[in-house]
Amino acid sequence: MKLVIVVLEGVQALDVAAPMDVFTEANSFLPPDRHYQIELVGMRAGSVRCANGMALHVGTGYLDYDGQPDLLLVAGGPKLPAVNEYEPSFLQWLSDKAAGARRFGSVCNGAFPLGHAGLLNGKEVTAHWHDVDRLIAQFPRARVRPDKIFVRDGSLFTSAGVAAGVDLCLALITEDWGHELALRIAKRLIVYIRREGGQSQYSPFLAAGPKEETIVAKVLRHVTDHIDEQLSIEQLADAVGVSRRTFSRVFARNANMTPSAFVEQVRVDFSRKLLEETDLPLKTVAFRCGFHSANHMRTIFAKRLDTTPREYRQRFRSEPPVA
Repeated sequence: MKLVIVVLEGVQALDVAAPMDVFTEANSFLPPDRHYQIELVGMRAGSVRCANGMALHVGTGYLDYDGQPDLLLVAGGPKLPAVNEYEPSFLQWLSDKAAGARRFGSVCNGAFPLGHAGLLNGKEVTAHWHDVDRLIAQFPRARVRPDKIFVRDGSLFTSAGVAAGVDLCLALITEDWGHELALRIAKRLIVYIRREGGQSQYSPFLAAGPKEETIVAKVLRHVTDHIDEQLSIEQLADAVGVSRRTFSRVFARNANMTPSAFVEQVRVDFSRKLLEETDLPLKTVAFRCGFHSANHMRTIFAKRLDTTPREYRQRFRSEPPVA
């Protein structure tokens, strides 16, 4: 099976290395005539500098690649969301190769070049949590799923940030060869065969600095200081010294969410920390973080993280499976 990984200048090294390692491990279990034949293709043949300073050797430029991959993956890189122009011939090449491939997709924000090639229109997709707002803004015809680790829509596969490329590739191998082979690879690499929950369980939601005076930062400090209390919009508005009507409008504009959703997410983040770092009973965690009950906390975890508090604790306080 021919696998092409598209590597652009400033690529995230792990977005290339992780898929290569997963498929190379698969080859160690497969007969030679069934191997994944991996090829790196770039804008030009030669050395490509990764975001971490490492140099990758890319053997083929896209204009010189005359094959047809069965699987085409575009690796991500920190600068890709800011790139607004590509060589028209490169975008046409991406479109043509994707059309001829059995499957195509991206790792991390490798979704952006696919978007510029028109390959995300009408499709359900994801990317690194840090870039999903920009993905939505640049490609409004895409149906972005911000919290998914990876998403399949027909022959298109997209994944979240960096290590999520491992999850994506294990899913592709499961589709090709079954769960047992994917499990053997996961054990060899000491990774989960399938991680529970979404990106929000890994992403730092609370980004405001302690000295910031934005309305979001002020509300964050107030919620943090009163996390175990039942907080109303009136209380939050009083804390920042504005009317309820003004507060709701200004806060939503600055935080891109309602005050109640913000408070709920702060409670989730605090409960995650307690679940990871303490052995407190679930009822105690729920009480300390302002949930009505352990059942209420369980409901919110299911909605926001696609898991339960108990499963979250087991997952993040335990060692991964070993080979």
